[in-house]
Amino acid sequence: MTTTTPRRVRLMLLAAAAASVSAMAVAQPQQNGMQDPNIIVEGEVVPDTSAMTKGPEVKGIITARKGDKMKVTADDGTSTIVFFNDATTVKASTGLFGSKKLTTENLLNGLPVTVKTMQAGEALLASQITFRNGDFKTAKMIRNGTAQGFAEQTAATAALKGRMGDIDKYNIKATTNVYFDTGKYALTPQAKAELCQTASMANGTENALMLVVGYTDSVGDEEYNQTLSEKRAASVINFLQQQCRWAPYRMLTPTGMAESDPAADNSTEEGKAQNRRVAVNVLVSKAIDGL
Repeated sequence: MTTTTPRRVRLMLLAAAAASVSAMAVAQPQQNGMQDPNIIVEGEVVPDTSAMTKGPEVKGIITARKGDKMKVTADDGTSTIVFFNDATTVKASTGLFGSKKLTTENLLNGLPVTVKTMQAGEALLASQITFRNGDFKTAKMIRNGTAQGFAEQTAATAALKGRMGDIDKYNIKATTNVYFDTGKYALTPQAKAELCQTASMANGTENALMLVVGYTDSVGDEEYNQTLSEKRAASVINFLQQQCRWAPYRMLTPTGMAESDPAADNSTEEGKAQNRRVAVNVLVSKAIDGL
């Protein structure tokens, strides 16, 4: 673990707020059913159900939904648009071999789901959507507490700005850096272990929040590195929530900083390796921390 200076975290938070506003305001077309995890897509064509075949199983977190479609972001940071209709079965697991049937109205942002699909060309239609009842309760709490519904983008942005506006009210308790191979955003076994250790440590502190920020080395152009840093951050935040069970409402919006704010000299291979990282910062309210 390393410690990040208050000035550096202040810059991270400002970048996170800007990334959130951009993500909520921009719409781009879908490509091959996959898209950047921070972009909301509108205007897809409803799939033709007359000639559908069995499609892939999609796992991840619902990061946006509107009308008859939702966006599911996977561990690796990629996202898939999935349609649903009245024939889609929605189930919540209530324990060992138990489940209860729900409706598509229960598909909330922040909810980890497993989706069985039917496919027509590039379009996917959900035949069955399942999730844990405990995860549903958490997602419902997030929606009710922070107004982060898909149709409430303006309110969500305002809530995020308010939450991150006073960094001086927080102490930086720890920073864990996890590292990546060149051009990659998949987590190594070591990174996964370190992330769950960090979550376990932070979970013992009341009201601790996490700020996740992705970085790259200087190889590649600016646009490529920005996208790569965002995918690294998304990969980390998904693993923390899905595997380490870190509550989504205790996570500040992740962001990518590309090659800015390097931790080491990019002119050497050793320095580049240190810069290909995601920083997981644990923040605690000064009022709770007693300082």
